[in-house]
Amino acid sequence: MSAMRAKMVIERVEKLENVEILHFRAVSKSTSYPPDSSDEDNTYAKFSPMGSLSLTVANPNLIGKFLPGEKYYLDFTKAE
Repeated sequence: MSAMRAKMVIERVEKLENVEILHFRAVSKSTSYPPDSSDEDNTYAKFSPMGSLSLTVANPNLIGKFLPGEKYYLDFTKAE
């Protein structure tokens, strides 16, 4: 079981010679959320309002598979 789940969006993909760097940020909206909390991003933004993460992808099978604007869940589970 994960200790925490974050919802992140790819802000940009930096393409280098043989790798890509994925730049993620926590989900948020520039407009207001519906008052009934029906937008899932609202729940994540409420409890994790800010965050960023950069991952370098060197696996040739994954290059080009991640696109700006795509959203992903990141599950954090303690490693022993």
